[in-house]
Amino acid sequence: MRSCHLDAVARLEQLCFSTPWSREAIGDELGNPNAVYLVAVEAGAVLGYGGMRSAAGEFYFDNIAVDPVYRRRGVGRKLVRAMADCAKEAGGLFVSLEVRASNLPAIELYRGLGFEEAGRRRGFYQKPAEDGLIFTKWFEENDK
Repeated sequence: MRSCHLDAVARLEQLCFSTPWSREAIGDELGNPNAVYLVAVEAGAVLGYGGMRSAAGEFYFDNIAVDPVYRRRGVGRKLVRAMADCAKEAGGLFVSLEVRASNLPAIELYRGLGFEEAGRRRGFYQKPAEDGLIFTKWFEENDK
C-alpha cells in the first residue's frame, strides 16, 4: 500500500466496519517498520486491503476489507494468503486475527486457508456488541 491508496482504503473502512479506522490512522501505519499493509488493485481501483503488525516473530492482522461489490470473487483469499506469505517469509512463527463470531463467510475463508480457532474474546466488538473469535495459522519449522 502507498499513500496514493489512502482515500480508497478509508472509503473501504467506512463501507465495511462499524468502527472504522481514520485515513490518518491508516496512513500512520505506512511508516511503521513493524507493519505490512497490502492492497488488491484492478484497473486502478482498490478492491480490498489488509494490514498486519509484527512483534517478536508474531504477526497480527489488524484489518482485512473487501469492497462489498467484489466479495466472493477471491479478493479476500488472495489478500490473506499474501499477508500470511509475508509473515512466513519474514520468519514469523504464526499469524493471528480476530473475526466476529457471526461472520461465517470470513470464518470459512480462514479455515480453508489453514487457520484454526484458538480462542474467543468476549465482547471484543462494538456496534453491535459481539464476541471475537481468534484464528491462528502456525508456520511449521520446515516451511521456513
